[in-house]
Amino acid sequence: MRKCILVVDDDTMNLKRTRLILEKHYDWILAKSGEEALEKLKQEKIDLILLDIAMPHMNGIETFKHMKEDNVEVPVIFLTASGDEDDVVAALSLGAANYLKKPFLPKELLDRIAKEFER
Repeated sequence: MRKCILVVDDDTMNLKRTRLILEKHYDWILAKSGEEALEKLKQEKIDLILLDIAMPHMNGIETFKHMKEDNVEVPVIFLTASGDEDDVVAALSLGAANYLKKPFLPKELLDRIAKEFER
């Protein structure tokens, strides 16, 4: 059975690009906001989350905090376009599995995901 990855990003082009990278290897679900991601987590079995940090209304860090409050135990790889190390440090200190700086190469993303699933 294929693993299912929830991709959370407010940018439609980023969602499409990530879906194209994942679709040969994994099942995927897309969410355009932190709020939508939290709803999907209640409805679907998710094996890993790719979570953008910079999103309006509820950013990735806030979304991750809500997941922790809801006892969601799914590995999260944060995606960030910002060079702000504080965001990355905050994500990792909250228990994120890893992070990846945008733009990333398809192989780089697939390698990070594969490493997480090997754990």
